[in-house]
Amino acid sequence: MSYAMPLTLPEALALLRDGSPRIIAGCTDFFPAQAPGARTESILDITAISDCRGISEMADGWRIGAAATWTDVVRAPLPPAFDALKLAAREVGSIQIQNRGTVVGNLCNASPAADGVPPLLALNAQVEIASCDATRTVPLSAFIQGVRKVDLAADEMVVAVIVPKVSASAQSAFLKLGSRKHLVISIAMVAAVVEVQNGMLSDVRVAVGSCSAVAQRLPGLEARLIGCAVGDVPTLDFAAQDSLAPLTPISDVRGSAEYRMDVAAELCRRAVVQACEGVS
Repeated sequence: MSYAMPLTLPEALALLRDGSPRIIAGCTDFFPAQAPGARTESILDITAISDCRGISEMADGWRIGAAATWTDVVRAPLPPAFDALKLAAREVGSIQIQNRGTVVGNLCNASPAADGVPPLLALNAQVEIASCDATRTVPLSAFIQGVRKVDLAADEMVVAVIVPKVSASAQSAFLKLGSRKHLVISIAMVAAVVEVQNGMLSDVRVAVGSCSAVAQRLPGLEARLIGCAVGDVPTLDFAAQDSLAPLTPISDVRGSAEYRMDVAAELCRRAVVQACEGVS
């Protein structure tokens, strides 16, 4: 087995071009996924690459490096629209996992129950991908293509998540339902980002995880909510008019498909209400 820890992004990309190493950072998904006796022949550790570390504000948004951890998210001075992501960060395993696990690793693992995906979808996040030949940026909604499937070629790596600039008045919330309070895979989870003008919802983004192969935004529900009075939100039927149409939940040991749909509607209502409560 070979192990490489490059110090620069060009060096890492050259190693990807010349071989097929497994990219690692926090290893919180990598080690549990190893079958007994299995060996990974080549490992590429990106944690020493300065371009992949940290969370920074840019002129047009924010950049979350590929090696940025969940603890980095919790500690970063981010606007209220990121509160949902911070709440999700606190739901990712234990404190030890949050200290090691990375946001980008959570995305690349492409689990339907990945805690970080709904908040980032609600923030219109994009994924920055690089190879030796080019750099490209794709919406997160297009990057995750299915269970354990992402839009990434063998010679490419994700270098950052890009979140476009969001209004300073936007507020957000994240709710997760599981069979217990902590250290649990979700039955359903919802992230909401809202803006309010003159007591009316002027922008609403809602994303649901664990209720389809890939976490989904709910454009029908979002369109219904825009223009609603904040005071009317708690009494709205969040399951009406095909608002949850993009969701395709399955039945498993954690809950039935029917239960997940009922839960998703209620979590959407609570998340939007909670986000609205943060609006001054």
